[in-house]
Amino acid sequence: MINVLVWNEFEHERIDDAVKKIYPNGIHSAIAEFLQSDDISVRTATLQDENCGITKEILDNTDVLLWWGHMRHGDVPDETAKLVRDAVLEGMGIIFLHSAHCSKPFGLLMGTSCYLGWREDGDKERIWVSKPSHPIAKGLGRYFELPHEETYSEPFDIPEPDQTVFVSWYEGGEVFRSGCCYTRGNGKVFYFQPGHETYPTYYNKDVQTVIRNAVYWAKPEYRAKLDCPMIDKIEK
Repeated sequence: MINVLVWNEFEHERIDDAVKKIYPNGIHSAIAEFLQSDDISVRTATLQDENCGITKEILDNTDVLLWWGHMRHGDVPDETAKLVRDAVLEGMGIIFLHSAHCSKPFGLLMGTSCYLGWREDGDKERIWVSKPSHPIAKGLGRYFELPHEETYSEPFDIPEPDQTVFVSWYEGGEVFRSGCCYTRGNGKVFYFQPGHETYPTYYNKDVQTVIRNAVYWAKPEYRAKLDCPMIDKIEK
C-alpha cells in the first residue's frame, strides 16, 4: 500500500465561485478521488488545517506527497517547508503540481528562483511525451492535448532535470518543460505543469494517468535520515 498525502492551499475554491463550480470540494478532493485505489491510500491536508496539516509524524507516514499552491505560498511557514524538504531528502517522494513551482518546498529542493514566463488566456496546450520509456509516461500516446490551460513558457529557472518526460507547446507558440524529474537525497521529485484552477484539468484522463504513474514512480525505494557521523579507522 502506498500512503499518499494530497496537500492543497484550498483558497481559490473557497473565494472564487467559478473555481468552486469546477472543484466544489477542492482540488485536493478531486485528485484524491481518482488516486484512491486498492494499492494507494489517500489523505488530504490544506493550508487551513492545524500546522497546515503537515507534521514530522505525518510525513514519516507518507510515501508520496502531492503539493498544489498558488496565491498563498508565503503563508506556509518556513519550518513547515523545511520539514517537507527534509522528508524528501530522507526518501519521501514528492509531486509538485502547476503553480507549486513557486512554493517554498520546491524552492528549497531546487535552489533557484523557479521563475518562468506565463500568460492566462485559455490557450490549447499540447503535451508531448519526450521520454516514452519513462514509467511516468506509461499508457500515453505520443502526445495529449488540453483544450484550455494557463500558458507557461521558457526560460524556466530550474536546475537541469535528471529527466524531462514532457515538453508542452501552446497556441501562442511557447514551449515549456512541463514534466521534470529529480533525485534529491534519497527522495524522488516530479514537477508537472498542467492544473490551473479555472480549468477542469484534473478530470482529464491523461492528466490522471500521469499523476497516478508519478505516484508509483516516486514511492520510496530507500528511506533513512542522512547524517554525517564521525568515524573510526577500519584499518588499524
